[in-house]
Amino acid sequence: MLSGTQHSKGCAAGLLAGLGLVTTWFAPSALGNSQSTTIARGAGTTIVQGGTGSAGGLFPVLTTLAFHAELAGGVVTGAFECLARVPASGTGIGSGQFTVNAMYVTGRITGAAVNGDAATLSGTATITGLGSGSNVPFEIVVRSGGPGATAVLTTAGLVFNEILVEGSIEVFQRKQDSE
Repeated sequence: MLSGTQHSKGCAAGLLAGLGLVTTWFAPSALGNSQSTTIARGAGTTIVQGGTGSAGGLFPVLTTLAFHAELAGGVVTGAFECLARVPASGTGIGSGQFTVNAMYVTGRITGAAVNGDAATLSGTATITGLGSGSNVPFEIVVRSGGPGATAVLTTAGLVFNEILVEGSIEVFQRKQDSE
């Protein structure tokens, strides 16, 4: 008969041996399926060309943009975030403080196409503010580069032409991917 300590050591050894066997059996397939290829990624601050436009009082719009898209097992996955801020007033005190949340887009990237240094990423998003809704289709076309690179977001019938002022965008694959 085993003492409590010997029994615990025996169980621990058995569990470790079993874990080793399971790892040996499943590691090759898990490792093979976990490899992914980065399609595009980026993050930074942009300014929207033309701001809110004359109909919106011609306020400047700054966005914080972040995204990544990968291809794994023939499936495009990724995430997209964009927070658009405007000042509380168009002139005077506060006109340079971007404190009002005009729009927030958070979504999953499910499609990608690459053409040279540009990537077209698409998916669905939840949007608050302008164009608000759930499962709203979006498309963003990004170009590689640092400040001066461009991004064009189209969603909810709205188009935002953005210029990167801080950060970087990288596009990796140089061929057509799945949509």
